[in-house]
This record gives sequence, structure tokens and C-alpha cells, in this order.
Amino acid sequence: MSLPRTAVAILGVILALCASGLSIAATTGSAPQAIELHRLDGGSGEVAVTFGIPFPPGKLSDADSIRILDERGAEIPAHVEPSLRWHFRDNSIRSVRVQLRTNVGKQARRLSFATDKPRTKSLEGWEYALGLSDADHGLRMPRALATLDPRWLTASLMAGPQQPVDSNDAYDRYFETQFAWAKTLPVSDSTAWLFDRPSTLFKRYVRSGDIEHLRSAVESYRFYMTHLQREGSCPGGWQFGKAKACDAKYVYVEPILLALGLTGDDSLHDAALVNAMVTLWDEGGWSGIGGAYLRKDQNFTERHIGLGLLAVVSAYELTGDAAYRERIRQRIGWLFDHQRKNPDGLGDDGSWRHSWQRHEGADYSALTDVRGASPWMSENIIDGLWHAWLVTADARIPGMIRAFGQYLENFGWIKPTTFIRAGHSWRDECSGEQGQIAWYWSSSQAPLGDLIRMQDEGGEYSDAHTVELGMVVAAARYFETDALKQKALESRLDLIAHSYALECARNRSTARRFNWNNRSAGIVPWFKAHFEDKDPPGIPPRPL
Repeated sequence: MSLPRTAVAILGVILALCASGLSIAATTGSAPQAIELHRLDGGSGEVAVTFGIPFPPGKLSDADSIRILDERGAEIPAHVEPSLRWHFRDNSIRSVRVQLRTNVGKQARRLSFATDKPRTKSLEGWEYALGLSDADHGLRMPRALATLDPRWLTASLMAGPQQPVDSNDAYDRYFETQFAWAKTLPVSDSTAWLFDRPSTLFKRYVRSGDIEHLRSAVESYRFYMTHLQREGSCPGGWQFGKAKACDAKYVYVEPILLALGLTGDDSLHDAALVNAMVTLWDEGGWSGIGGAYLRKDQNFTERHIGLGLLAVVSAYELTGDAAYRERIRQRIGWLFDHQRKNPDGLGDDGSWRHSWQRHEGADYSALTDVRGASPWMSENIIDGLWHAWLVTADARIPGMIRAFGQYLENFGWIKPTTFIRAGHSWRDECSGEQGQIAWYWSSSQAPLGDLIRMQDEGGEYSDAHTVELGMVVAAARYFETDALKQKALESRLDLIAHSYALECARNRSTARRFNWNNRSAGIVPWFKAHFEDKDPPGIPPRPL
């Protein structure tokens, strides 16, 4: 007897939770879950603490059932209210904001929460800002932060499907080696914020439960949000140093969602700001990149269309506004048509093929243009489509991701024979002789000599982007149904692991590398463990 789709999906999540070491009893709330309180301001005594507790779909319907317990298991007074809902699934509670007043000193204090019976000791809530104090860089930071068990955090799906950090995993060691130099807050280089530093750190905290990852995420988030513009010619834009407010590629809604769900911080955003941020993406800012791809001489980069989709998905997750859901559907349609019915008339090669000249912001000339795609920038599209699929289960998305995975296999990776023809490899020695490197500009149309010339001009060490391409390959393998293609993608993942070399991770010459490598790559271990799962984790989203 076959099980209904929903039942299969829920069973898959239960099995995944068992594999991660988190008991079924824990996910249903019958076992108390650990909370650790960490003092950040150097003080002692009573402090007002606000934090978030995320829940998987279908696990919590009533915030009054949450109790906060002290070290002895006795209930302590707390304010608890829903902050996010799984509105695109079953409308259960996705996260609650918890507030309490308690003593915390230099040593972390261990509390717990349970959902097995109604809370009997409650407090009136307060504004998040009341728990802040002056900190470095002119910021106001929480006096204390709360961390949760990474098994609970990953099972909650707050940051999408994830697995707890494995200290023996090569990628996880790579991240920590990068974090050693990247954890210092960038306050002089605006480009260090490209590709969303706060979300990168929040996602790592979800996998680690580590206070240093959370502290760095909160510090980065609060710095980032202070530079978002609410007025002027480009409201919703980010103004800091050389980054101008009309440059949409610095505009990210995802960290707002994660900060609210994980820390309970609702103090730095409102509906008007989120709408302004999404509107800036719709209009394209100064780049003019927006809307469907209809002409072969049109401005386009995969970064803009991918990050724009992710911003709209995050806005919908955050607000439940049906208008954002419609914008998701529209953007998926743009990508679907672009990939399959490219206006250049050259057929479907699996990429979002466009003009090299317009990609670089240069004047268009049909005689000298090179039609192709940026492999590493396309990661932004795949990440956006993955998050859109989690929210919508749109049936077009798996095929789109599979198709690009095959494009990458056919045209994206530089073959060893090309190194011989070029006379060199463009590869950083840190990743060894088997290190993988994708073209700076790839093409199914251009002669190999043209690609070598372009690689020589701008693609030296473009393998700095190989780590994030692991997400693309893993996502393609997740949706792939052909056995031979599955095997090829798995082999490619094995080769990508050479780029997890610690010597590569120590390269700090480009600060934003930390973000572009890691914002999405943390899901690769989850993909590897769930290649045979094909339903959205948890209760499937409501149909579009």
C-alpha cells in the first residue's frame, strides 16, 4: 500500500531527525531542550534577555505551551509570543520570541524549554531595544544572547534543511579556518558585505549552536541594518563606503528573517522597509537589471536575478504577503522561459545564457559579443530556486536545477586538456593537482580559444569560487533521476572537496570570499545525506 505524499514527506523528516541524533520525543516537545545564556556586556546580575526558539512545521500550535525552566527544572517567568508562522505550509508556529529577566554572569547559564504542558509563570513583554547596551563600532548589542542545541536548530528548518556541524568533515574544517580571519567585523571594506555576511553567519550558527558564530552574526546584522536607507532616491538600499544605496546587489532580506526567528530581534525592520528592499530589486537599482529576459542585448547578471529571487522568497517567508508569493511565481517564470526559450535563438543548453558585454556593463556589439554564462554567479540562481522550491514546491524548479547541473558538467568546468593547450592551469596550488576550476566565463557557443583568452584576461584563480559551486552540483544531484548523471555529479562533488584545503581557507586576500563561499555551501552535507529524498522537507507547501 502506498503512502500519501504528505505522509511520505513527514516520515522522511522523522528518519532524518533520527539520523542526526535528535530524538523524536525532542521534536514533539516531550523532552526539555537546552538553552545557554551568554553575557556579552561584561556585566553580572539580572539582565533582560530576548531570544528566538524555532520549530519545524506542525510541531507547535500554541505559544502558551512553552515553559522556560531553570537548572533544577523549575519554571521561571517568561514572555512568549509567536514571531513567525509556517504560513506557506500548515500555519503552525515557526518561531517564538522569548523574553525573561534572570541573573547571568561571566559563566554561561544553562536553562531549558519544554512544551509538554501550559506555562504558568508569564511576564509582560518589552521592546527589544531595552536589552541592548553600547558596543564597539557605535553599535547597540544585546547584553546577553541565548544559544540552542544545533540538533534542534537544524531540525527546525529555520534556515532550510541543514545538518549539525561535523568536526571531521572537510568543508566544516574549511569554514572554521576561514572564520578565524573573517570573524572580525569589516568596517572599512564595503565589498566585504557582498553576498550577505549576516546570513552566512546565522546559517553557520544554526549548524553549530556556537556562541561565537551567533555573536558575530548578530553584530554583522545590526551593523548591516544601520546602513539600510529608508528615504532618498533608493529607499531600501544599502549605503556604506563605496557601496551606494541604488546598488541592489547589497540588498538582502534573508538576514531579517533569520534574525527574527533565531534572536527575536524585531527592532530594525518593518513592513515598509522590507517592501522598499524588494521594490529596489524589482526595479534593478542603477543596474537596470530586472524583469523577464526578452532581448539578447539586455543587461543581465545571474547574481542580480538570483539574489533578487531570494530576497522575494525571504520577504514572503517573513510576512506571508500574497503579493510576494505572486512575485516568486513571476520570477520563476522569467527564469524558466530564459533557460528554455532564450531570445538569442541558439537553443537550450541549460544555462541562463546572455551577453558577456552586457554582463560586464559594456556596450553591446553582435559582432564581438560572446554568448555564455558565469558558472559561479549562477550559484545565486540555484540558491534562489532552491529556497523558492522549499516555499512553493513549484514543479518547474527541479528540472531547471538539473538542466544547469548538466550545463556545468558539459561546459562549466575547465578540462585538464585545456590546461595543456593554454600552457597553464589558472589553478591555485593550494587545491592540488585535482583541484577543480570553473571558467571565468563559460559558453556552449564560443570557440575554446576565445574562452582561454577571456580566462587569461580576468579568470586567474577563479577556483576561489569552487566551494560554493558544491551547492550547485549537490542540488543538481538531489533532483537528478538518470543513474549515469547521478554518478557523474557525485564524482564531481568528490573532486570539489580538494578546494576544502585549509591552505585555501587561509587566503584572506578577498574578504567577501568568506560570504560567497559559505552562504549556501553549508547545505551540501545535508544534500549528500538525502539524495534520495525528493519532497520538500516537512509538510509540503501549499500549491501556488
